[in-house]
Amino acid sequence: MSVPSASVQAGEGGRILQPLAGWLGELPQLIMLDLDGTLVDSAADIALSLNRALDELGLGQVSDALVRDGVGRGAARLMHYTLSHLRPHHGEDPQGHALESRLLAVFMRHYEASVCEASTVYPGVREFLAAAQSAGIALACVTNKPYRPAIALLDALDLLAPFALVIGGDSLTQRKPHPEPLQHCLRHFSVTPTRALMVGDSRNDVDAAKAAGVPVLALPYGYNHGEPIEACAPDRLVASLAALL
Repeated sequence: MSVPSASVQAGEGGRILQPLAGWLGELPQLIMLDLDGTLVDSAADIALSLNRALDELGLGQVSDALVRDGVGRGAARLMHYTLSHLRPHHGEDPQGHALESRLLAVFMRHYEASVCEASTVYPGVREFLAAAQSAGIALACVTNKPYRPAIALLDALDLLAPFALVIGGDSLTQRKPHPEPLQHCLRHFSVTPTRALMVGDSRNDVDAAKAAGVPVLALPYGYNHGEPIEACAPDRLVASLAALL
């Protein structure tokens, strides 16, 4: 799929996306955006489903804060992170992997049944996506969340339509921070790395973009495992997507 050259379009009150064009020299042809912690604050729903799964298996409960620190590396890693906090010697348990697999299956059942009870869209997201569409920029959502709940969450919050492509954590052989998901998008849209942009909130996003040779813009309000996003050295940092309008 080829993408026409994007140009800054006139919008109400002036030229939209001018800060982005000023930084990059021209608007990108493709913008890839992370989901959890970038577009949507979904940690509360993940915590609800995780605690329902833990309760079903008699394993205790975890706080929203712990879940926020664990989100972003994929559901399987979240299960390992959770059990490592609940069971001090989990890493030494020969049955630990089997328990993680069981917890993951129960968690996914709960989460897919109730993906959007408390999730909310971050300020500026809808306006940014609309502006990018108006400017002729292709949009892809690249997340480590499994594909099915990613699609369900985007659809429930009326965010699915702007995206020409959604890549989940189980869509390819590798997930972020590996560059494969971003490279897949570049091939899909026939865009070179320097004419694309990655937008995310975590080291996974920054490292994947750098490995793919794609400029990366980071947001400070998401889930970065307790690490300031500045420490990941993104190319640019903005308070919200609204700052790019």
